Amino acid sequence: MLTVSDLEVNVLEFRQRSFQFQGLTTVGDREIARFSRTETETESQFRPRLVHLHLLVPFAWVVFDEANDVLLMARDGRSLPARVTEQVIEVGAERTEFEEQGISWKRVSGPPGSFVYAPSDLADSLLSRATYTALGIE
Repeated sequence: MLTVSDLEVNVLEFRQRSFQFQGLTTVGDREIARFSRTETETESQFRPRLVHLHLLVPFAWVVFDEANDVLLMARDGRSLPARVTEQVIEVGAERTEFEEQGISWKRVSGPPGSFVYAPSDLADSLLSRATYTALGIE
């Protein structure tokens, strides 16, 4: 079982990107971990903006892949998902619903300049202003 200190010193791989741990909160009966990253919206624009990406995932789903020294996600909290290498695309060009690491995900626009990812089956409870506030997404 992972500890908070494990999350703090490792990055979580999602959508071919590395996300840093930002905190935990309880939503309903689940402990939810927030990971985030900041990247440039698009290099092709004259004045690209920074985009903040937030990933909300049940803490119990986070697993450590020791061989690759990276955090991944699995619904059972134990099995390492198959790692797939694919081309990274700009966030704005991504589909809003997709599958990653064997889990269905939903991406929505969050607070200005940000996008929030959550498992599709938990999206109703996680993609809300109350959850954003509890997790410090602003």
